[in-house]
Amino acid sequence: MTRWLPHPLLLPALVILWLVLQESLSLGHIVLGTAIALFALRGLAALKPEKVWIRFTSAIPRLTVMVLGDVVRSNIAVGRIILSRQNPRRRSGFIHVPLEMRSRYGLAVLGIIITATPGTLWMQYDSSRGELLVHVLDLVDEDAWIRLLKDRYERLLMEIFE
Repeated sequence: MTRWLPHPLLLPALVILWLVLQESLSLGHIVLGTAIALFALRGLAALKPEKVWIRFTSAIPRLTVMVLGDVVRSNIAVGRIILSRQNPRRRSGFIHVPLEMRSRYGLAVLGIIITATPGTLWMQYDSSRGELLVHVLDLVDEDAWIRLLKDRYERLLMEIFE
């Protein structure tokens, strides 16, 4: 089955997504959506993505609660920065974060977390050096940011994905 249909659960999801994006429901849209989904799945199979291994530990709910709290706290902090007068001590900048994590999926989730948190942005990852470049809106202490990213996120993501 996987030879002809490499990702059988993804097919109906893609067809449903196609139908949701259309203005009307018709047999033509169903056929076209199915054809596009099959074509996309064949392309995905050619990429041969590695299988993801997730350890279902207590790290998943801890990380979820931590990220949600950080997003709310960062929204408030960024709002204060924008609405307050310019403080001469505040500056934005780039930090280089050395990472021990090598899992593609863990790095992808870290990228989502960093980019979804207001005031931070994943810029670049150098896989040969294992170094991440992050832009921070309010960069006061570079070492504190590095410790925060490594201790809060990387440690838990390594527990989940590696």
